[in-house]
Amino acid sequence: MKKRICVLVLFLLFVPGLSSAKERQGVVTFKINLGSQAGSKSARLWLPYPLSDEYQRIEDLTIEGNHDMASIYREPESGAVYLFAEWRGNRGSRMLEMRFRVKAGERVVRNLTDKGAPVPDDVKKYLKSNRWIPTDGRIREIADRITKDKTGILDKARAIYDWVVENTYRDPAVRGCGLGIVEQMLVRRGGKCVDISSVYIALARAAGVPAREVFGIRLGKKAEQDITGGYHCWAEFFLPGTGWIPVDPADVRKLMLEEGLDLNEAERYREYYFGGVDEFRIVLGRSGRGLNLLPLQESAPLNYFMYPYAEIDGKRLDYFDPKGFSYSVGFKAL
Repeated sequence: MKKRICVLVLFLLFVPGLSSAKERQGVVTFKINLGSQAGSKSARLWLPYPLSDEYQRIEDLTIEGNHDMASIYREPESGAVYLFAEWRGNRGSRMLEMRFRVKAGERVVRNLTDKGAPVPDDVKKYLKSNRWIPTDGRIREIADRITKDKTGILDKARAIYDWVVENTYRDPAVRGCGLGIVEQMLVRRGGKCVDISSVYIALARAAGVPAREVFGIRLGKKAEQDITGGYHCWAEFFLPGTGWIPVDPADVRKLMLEEGLDLNEAERYREYYFGGVDEFRIVLGRSGRGLNLLPLQESAPLNYFMYPYAEIDGKRLDYFDPKGFSYSVGFKAL
């Protein structure tokens, strides 16, 4: 039996207008098919659930499928918001489709000034070290060396950004968006967006700059486009008196690779992505690392939550492999 749910979530922030001149509008459709697992008795799916904010408006979100149950959860510790769906019993088809209309704006914060204000108490958790974002040992040594002549948060954040741009590179051979293992990245220096962003966040925290991950997906630049391969992670640092500032050293390195640029030739990208990110992306969450979802997944805590996550009879599927997992994401411009 096919089910259709029109979802109204009261904690969504309605945004009457975007504050950016550059916008991208369209319809995004996530299609999940978990029915190819022969003989399986149960399937569970967790799918990041996009929310409206100052720079993106999510409207007309609908969910269709033949699931037995579906609900929206907010995980209290991380703040992650997601759709959970479950299929019970052995069946040949397990389908779910989530569709919504989006208007995304360019996120740009310029003319930054550090007034030396203290870090608010509710932001101090983004200074902490953990298994996924360590800040001690060699990481702290590098951070201290990068910022030895810097005194304020803004100067330190910029110095670390410049160091990451200059000392990492995009490695196309890395699967998906990478694993974000900071210690390994500091050795090999090559990776994808999660890897490079994780290095920035770890070094920033080690230098006393609050920083966090942003997980999202790129919107298509064509009228209609498959964007399944467009998942992307960037970073934000917190500047007291201003708020969260986007930075994307990974996209600087991506564009350098694609356009064959050296550091001097990439100067305009380097300046743009410190305090700005383009309108061809939406945020799916800022949920951090090492997540235990609700209902609790049977596997280990998630490294990060950006891709669809699913388990068949308690065994996790490989979200880096959308063909084996059988999911796709499409975009149609409006």
